[in-house]
Amino acid sequence: MTKKEMIWREILFQARKNKKVQFTQKELARKFGFSLSTIFNALKVPRRASIVKVSGRFFILRDYRKLLYLWASNHSIKKDLIYQARVNEVNYLEGKMPPEVDFGLYSAFKFLYKNIPADYDHLYIYCFPKDLNSILQRLKLDKKSKSKNIYPNFFVLEKDKWQNIYGKALLPEQIFVDIWNAPEWYAKDFLKKLEEKLL
Repeated sequence: MTKKEMIWREILFQARKNKKVQFTQKELARKFGFSLSTIFNALKVPRRASIVKVSGRFFILRDYRKLLYLWASNHSIKKDLIYQARVNEVNYLEGKMPPEVDFGLYSAFKFLYKNIPADYDHLYIYCFPKDLNSILQRLKLDKKSKSKNIYPNFFVLEKDKWQNIYGKALLPEQIFVDIWNAPEWYAKDFLKKLEEKLL
């Protein structure tokens, strides 16, 4: 995930969870250890699209919905992909995951909301690259599966180092953005339910 997306995630989280819509570039730069120019660049497109309004030393989020859709449109799941394979039982594999794993997409939706709008047969997880080999050993999966599988249904996405500042569960906004970019036919059912909850 890009630094720009991390900033958008933070703004969306604060707006939904804490009803905070006013921010300073300095506070965001300090929180993430980013340069002010990185924050400024992250706000360029939202500012041009009237999603945020910059005023003096601070800026205001004007449209949560538009920022969420902007993030979804600019995100790429493939850029975060570090492993993929074909597995037999997705539900069984979910139960075998070690604690350092964060569930993504459909599993994340299920564990966050305790139900699902459709059955799914693709499993997405997040982990740090350094943990990948131990996770594959635990799950008894071939380390070389990444490029050899046809029709993969198990995907490991690279976890960013700020992901867990929001808690163990993936944020609804990030689940939405990921599912928006997923190719599975049932993604639209999950998106519809997420829109009902978020917008």
